Amino acid sequence: MLILRKEQMEIFREAAMQRFENEMLQHLGEFSPSLFKTVGNEQMHKAVRFGITQAHNHGFTFRGPVQLYLELMLLFGSYFDTDPQYPWASDILIRQDSGSQMQRAEQLYQKAMDYNQKVSGPKNIYALDALRNIALIARQPLTVSANNFMPDMLQVMASLYPQKAAYVGREGLEALIQKAMGGAKRQRFATVRGVVLVSVLMLAFGHGCAIDPLYPWIAKTFKDDTLTDPEARAKRLEKNALTWLDHVLVNFDKESQA
Repeated sequence: MLILRKEQMEIFREAAMQRFENEMLQHLGEFSPSLFKTVGNEQMHKAVRFGITQAHNHGFTFRGPVQLYLELMLLFGSYFDTDPQYPWASDILIRQDSGSQMQRAEQLYQKAMDYNQKVSGPKNIYALDALRNIALIARQPLTVSANNFMPDMLQVMASLYPQKAAYVGREGLEALIQKAMGGAKRQRFATVRGVVLVSVLMLAFGHGCAIDPLYPWIAKTFKDDTLTDPEARAKRLEKNALTWLDHVLVNFDKESQA
């Protein structure tokens, strides 16, 4: 009779997990080839590991629900489960006793499809327009004042991504802006432009973008010890954001022409 020791069982589990991670990595490359190409294989692998852990924390252990969770990370950011832009996701994920994981995954899928139809648009046309708008506004003078920051910022978000602003609503956007103001304060960004930058990054990449494995250039800029001046860090962040946006848009254009 074959008896497996605990160490051998652990090796089997690790090997199975490695195979699953590789399969998910391949799937995400097919799911969003343009983003995958921009992020890179190594960093995407880190995101996959993070996502699997997060999915398990929400009671998703079957292949289908975990795969869906990873897909939603690419669509909405790795911290979509707590993002005020997507309260429907948090509501479904937090209520683990509301149904089986397959039922909850189906609810999540249906909500995500409704969002994509109304916000991302056919072939992501609305989302791509928003990224182009963000790249454009970053190269222009600001229309946001310190004395009227919240209303001005809401107007900017609505102009950048009208479909998302309408879907998320004022309450969700205000909560996001409050988070951005706190993040900018922690980075000691003293100018209005610095706060606007953080707000727009969160709108585009999720409220956890500063620590998101999908966007390591943000965390790297924040932690760069050579940038001791907060305003120099803000300018570098803006420059890196523009570079990243340009790469993503080029990859999307190539994908659409293929």
